[in-house]
Amino acid sequence: MRITLAENIFYVGVNDRRTELFENHLELPNGVSYNSYLIVDDKVTLIDPVEPEFMAQHLCQIKNILGDRKIDYLVVNHDEPDHSGSIGAIIREYPDVVVIGNSKTFGPLENFYGPINNKKVIADGETLCIGSHTLQFFTAPMCHWPESMVTYEQKTKIVFSNDAFGGFGALNGCIFDDEANLDFYEDDMRRYYANIVGKVAASALKAIQKVGPLDIKMIAPSHGLIWRSNLKWVIDRYVKWSTHEGEEGVVIAYGSMYGNTGRMADIIARGVADAGVKNIKVYDVSKTESSFIISDIWKYKGVVLGASSHYGSIFPNMTILLHELAEYKPQNKVYGLFGGATWCGGGLKVLQDTAEKCKWNVIGENIEVKGAPIKDEDIQKLYQLGVEIGKSVK
Repeated sequence: MRITLAENIFYVGVNDRRTELFENHLELPNGVSYNSYLIVDDKVTLIDPVEPEFMAQHLCQIKNILGDRKIDYLVVNHDEPDHSGSIGAIIREYPDVVVIGNSKTFGPLENFYGPINNKKVIADGETLCIGSHTLQFFTAPMCHWPESMVTYEQKTKIVFSNDAFGGFGALNGCIFDDEANLDFYEDDMRRYYANIVGKVAASALKAIQKVGPLDIKMIAPSHGLIWRSNLKWVIDRYVKWSTHEGEEGVVIAYGSMYGNTGRMADIIARGVADAGVKNIKVYDVSKTESSFIISDIWKYKGVVLGASSHYGSIFPNMTILLHELAEYKPQNKVYGLFGGATWCGGGLKVLQDTAEKCKWNVIGENIEVKGAPIKDEDIQKLYQLGVEIGKSVK
């Protein structure tokens, strides 16, 4: 079965529903796709291979199209091993293939896989004629990694966008955007953006602006749906996420050993609801992997964090979320902080120190409750914090 993007341009990607953790730390409940593209012309060109585990399937798809023809060029838009890991297998199968990358591509690539003898270093904006098709290469530094780039095919006006415009989620029969229910994929797209691209949001926005003047008819990323009908839909979302434009809503994330800090979170959530906010997400950091929480924090304007103390410091599972918030730096947020204590405090102090270091916009009173939230005074303070946060995101 051949999946065609345009005449003589084929999808030869694979689905991965086996891997549990992307980059060994991000859960993949819906899997992920590794997209690869084959252009058959006077010179046969493969744009990005796939994750090594799926190389046999990948080669089968390629040979089904090419037969005995060889691959002349291998374009490496990104060095990360989920993109580049099967380069060695491609070179062994097609020893005369020329690997194409930019000036920053081959250092990391050869550190991973050893010397690459047949290679071509391209400059930003350089073109390569492969017959009736012409490829143009645009560097997109730190649109994930320093060597990241995108490839534009001038005849069909397809941009092979690397990690930009990608998403988590295996492609369940629907390869193109107009075949799919986009609502089904949006959460996985935003979670991918927030946790993969979000830290370098400014670079992602520059990359979007760089290819903006091109006449683009299709966007073919390295993960997720191929965009041929709803380009405005996906571009608008990437611009929104890159500029940290949040929606009305509040994320409450807490760490609790025996449930008391969770009870505090519920009181705060009630205050948020009474302020008229309908989009409220409450997460236990011990139950929900942090990438899902980060994704919703990227989506909404309000964030409330709470944690019990643990040996004079903070509940351990909360440290992962705090580390990622400090790394990814979501902007234009309002924060609220609370904590629980028994014979010692510490949880709230770590939250406060993190807030100061990251220069968060913290509103309301920072609340520490000793024991369970059973005193009227504590309940009222927690509820009022929720109301203040709720009003601030309206």
